[in-house]
Amino acid sequence: MKNMLKPLSFFLLIALVALALATPVQAFDGRAGDVVVIAADEVIDDDVYISAGEFTLEGTIKGDLVVAGGTIIINGSVEGDLIAAGQSIIINGSVADDARIAGAVLYVGEKATIGGDLVSAGASLETQDGSKVDEDLVVGAAQALLAGDVGEDALIGTGALDLRGEFGGNVKAEVGDPDHETGGGGPSMSNFIPDAPVKIPNVLPGLNIAKDAKIKGNFEYTQFQDINIPANVVGGKITRKEPVVDPHEEKVQLTPAQSAANWVFDLLRRMVTLIALGLLLGWLVPSFVNALMEKVQSKPVPSLGWGFVSYAAFFFVIFVLIALMVVGGLFFGALTLGGLSGTIIWVGILAIFALAVGFVLATAFLTKIVVARLGGKLLLQRVKPEMADNKYLPLIVGVVILAFLMAIPFIGWVFSLLAVLAGLGALWMWGSEIWQARKQSAAG
Repeated sequence: MKNMLKPLSFFLLIALVALALATPVQAFDGRAGDVVVIAADEVIDDDVYISAGEFTLEGTIKGDLVVAGGTIIINGSVEGDLIAAGQSIIINGSVADDARIAGAVLYVGEKATIGGDLVSAGASLETQDGSKVDEDLVVGAAQALLAGDVGEDALIGTGALDLRGEFGGNVKAEVGDPDHETGGGGPSMSNFIPDAPVKIPNVLPGLNIAKDAKIKGNFEYTQFQDINIPANVVGGKITRKEPVVDPHEEKVQLTPAQSAANWVFDLLRRMVTLIALGLLLGWLVPSFVNALMEKVQSKPVPSLGWGFVSYAAFFFVIFVLIALMVVGGLFFGALTLGGLSGTIIWVGILAIFALAVGFVLATAFLTKIVVARLGGKLLLQRVKPEMADNKYLPLIVGVVILAFLMAIPFIGWVFSLLAVLAGLGALWMWGSEIWQARKQSAAG
């Protein structure tokens, strides 16, 4: 597992860099290693990209910080955005703009300040008393203890929530009901995450609000029953929403072990499917797969851009085909050429079906196979160069890592979307080049 830490961190870093491509390209400082430290007297004027087993920021970064690794500790200051993914993320310093963090253990210390939004996804989130998020807070976690202050609104989805801080705006909390999920108790989160660098709080299942908490706006929560809210905690309106339950389907309660087993089996099925199809494509059309990989590697930003275009083009073509079917059917029907009218409609239906099947296969499998194989090859070139040109290993390594990324709760869809867009864009550019070559050949 330790040997896989570098490849996994590097793959995460690539994905996180792609998330940051919406901002203008600037100079940046990139660093990688088992242990990376930016000292207290170090000031970096550029954006910084880090891949490390353990990373500690003591100094100052005047741009954005994008970091992936095992343990990430922010004691210094980031004057731009913070984008971090790792096992443990600890913020004790300051982030001037937004912080987007994902990991098992998320911790915001008592002296931490975040000038923009805090968007978090993980197993456990704790914001300590004294910490400050100036704008919005978005939480997706198994449990959350929120003792720090939030300047504006909070959107929370969790199975166990403890509110203790002050919230300047509205709070919306969708929290698992202990009577319907755990029977009112369960093992501590620390049992599932040993050797965490900070103590993981034991948050009771359900929704708990301290008497010294303060919500200045409205409070909306989801529970099967009303909860006890201390007096004068909520300044606005209190609304309870019933959880959505399908009346026609018997509700099956899964134990944590069953939920974990289902997650693992789904992950394995995805891995096996992508590896099997990837090996088949590599055997049948190796030059086609290599051409798409080359497009993504040489033109990553255009690939994402053309991916958006191709996605929109698919639905536009479907709309045009439907319009032609309707107009053609009505026109030839009015001329009493019913046979021709029916033929047009059936040809249109078959064309739509063929396009839909091709698009689903491309987005569900081809694009992810291409990105996974490229990612695996790049990782092996960095850690095991002699294995990078192996026929099978780059695909297997890339699929395993991409599958794990796509399975991360709440943010996995981002990695899946990036892979789909990059693959579709590469397919669009490859097809465009083939089309132009044929046009030139015909003209010549």
